[in-house]
Order: sequence, then structure tokens, then C-alpha cells
Amino acid sequence: MADIHPTAVIEDGAEIAAGVTIGPFCVVGGKVRLMPGVRLHAHVALSGVTTIGEKTEIFPFASIGAAPQHIKYAGEDTRLEIGRNCVIREYATANPGTVAGDGLTTIGDGCMLMMGAHVAHDCRVGDGVMLVNNATLGGHCVIGEHAILGGLCAVHQFVRIGEYAFVGGMAAVERDVIPYGMVLGDRAHLGGLNIVGMKRRDMPRQQIHALRSAYRRLFTGEGTLKDRVEEVADAFAEDDNVQRIITFLRAGGDRSVITPRSGREG
Repeated sequence: MADIHPTAVIEDGAEIAAGVTIGPFCVVGGKVRLMPGVRLHAHVALSGVTTIGEKTEIFPFASIGAAPQHIKYAGEDTRLEIGRNCVIREYATANPGTVAGDGLTTIGDGCMLMMGAHVAHDCRVGDGVMLVNNATLGGHCVIGEHAILGGLCAVHQFVRIGEYAFVGGMAAVERDVIPYGMVLGDRAHLGGLNIVGMKRRDMPRQQIHALRSAYRRLFTGEGTLKDRVEEVADAFAEDDNVQRIITFLRAGGDRSVITPRSGREG
């Protein structure tokens, strides 16, 4: 029912569903679950309490489910769950959670981790997220659906990145990124909205204009950001996209929010 190369090592207890393909020299640990249609290319290492969703494809030398890089981790059976239809490229790594967090790391459906990308312990990665080559997430990060993280960027632990946001290549992201936001720079600043991403997803022009108007009022108006959040929330009460940003800002997190370097971006 599964196509397993004779050189692969499958430990006792591993759950291998129908239609799984396991290539040469792969190692699959005893607490790993592979859902139907999963494909492992050569030299993939899967360990820990790890679940790989249907039709996810993992390329050579990826290490998925190995112990978290956390000095207090003591071998607990924490978990890693990866969704359906993901693509995980060469040398990518993803670690399970820790008891210091929720004991769980999750990667949603339809995600792509390019070469050398890293998802650390206790992260929550939404559906459709793309981590470009060598993008790195510190522990406890929350990445909203369809966000794109550029090559060689580094996201500090506990940072939140909102839905449909874009992080530029080599950016160092130390603070939260609003939904639809675009951040750039070696110490990342908010450089406007991810207009290209919105257009690629066929967002209507009227909705894009509303987001741009709300953005300007949030980051160039008078008073405190807290006051401007409430003003924009009232002014765009019927706009679901703007309300995503408002909800994100109101929720807060362990980090402050990235803002523009000047009032002219956007």
C-alpha cells in the first residue's frame, strides 16, 4: 500500500498510510504519522511526535521533528503537526513545541518551506505561508495565512506577522507586522502595504484603496496609535480587511508593532 525503498529505515510504531512514497535512505521515527499521499525524497529525516498531512512532499536532507533548540527541553513528547499539500525543500527544519509553550508547533495547509528555512518550537504558521530560502522563525512566532517571508530574513521569537503580509529579503523582524503590511530593511520598518500580493489574489481595487486610506490614517494621523486605531475602527466598521488590521493591533502581543520610518510610506 506504501512504496518504501529498501534502504529506508522505518522504526517500529511509525504509522504509514496508503499511497505514501518513501525514498532511499530516509529515516522515519517510531512516533511519526504519515498521512495518505505523502512523498519523501531521498535522505529525509523525520523524528519526534510528528504528523505530516496528506500529499505533503519533503525533499532531500530536510530534518523534521527533531528536538527543539531550547536549553530547557528534556525529551518531553511535544508535537509537530504539518498540514496537507505542503512543500518542504532541501535542508529545511521544523521543531516540535516545548512544555514552556503549548507543547505544539503547527504548519498549516499549502505552505512552502524553501531550502534551509527554519520553523522553531511553538510556532503557529497559517495556511498558504511561504518561507523563502533560509528564512528563519524564532520560537513562539505566529504567522498569519498567506504571508510571504523573503530569503534570509530572521523573525525574532514571539513576533506576530499578520495575514497576507510581506517580509523583505534579509529583513531582521523584531516587532509585530500588521496584516497586509510590507516590512523591509536590516532592522525592518513598515514600508507600506503588500499591494502586489493583494493584486495577485485579485483583491478588488476599491478594497485596496480602502486599506491604503486606513493605513495612512493609522500611521500618519494625529494623536497616539491607540487613539487612531479606534478612529479607523469606527470609520471603516464595514470593511472586513481593515478590521483584520484593527483586530491585530487591539490584540497586542509580546512585541510592539513595526511602524514606518516616516509618514510617507504606503
